[in-house]
Amino acid sequence: MVNCQDDTCTINSIITIDAKGQIIRPKDLREKANFKPNDKLAIVTCEKDGAICCLMMIKTEKLTDAVTKTLSPLLKAVTTQKG
Repeated sequence: MVNCQDDTCTINSIITIDAKGQIIRPKDLREKANFKPNDKLAIVTCEKDGAICCLMMIKTEKLTDAVTKTLSPLLKAVTTQKG
């Protein structure tokens, strides 16, 4: 399940995996995402029934913000529960 509360989630392009197993990110997507040569991307996966069903690419420099935004509400809920 993808939760995009305040952000917009869209399908920007369809990519093909080539014979070597590599993907090509289309130019318009690279430009919109401001991808530069040697940028590092973290691949985040979701599984269903033991198989990966979703892949997300996040620039590593944005990963901390994304993890914090996602985990902070969960950690707050856990730490404020009365036990």
